Amino acid sequence: MERALDRIDKPIRVAVMGCAVNGPGEAKDADVGIACGKGKGIIFRKGEQVRVVSEAESLTALIEEIGRL
Repeated sequence: MERALDRIDKPIRVAVMGCAVNGPGEAKDADVGIACGKGKGIIFRKGEQVRVVSEAESLTALIEEIGRL
């Protein structure tokens, strides 16, 4: 994820969290983020869940969400 995010040229804060339960709340100041666990990834904006994806598609989904900003 870090290499993919290095290519983003937008003035945004991105959170990559390891806990799908607490991650979105702990990173509510981030413009967009992802929290992964138990085979799924939760994409969120400003701490609010916007979609749930499989862990395998989590990077693609995060990049897509960043593109929507």
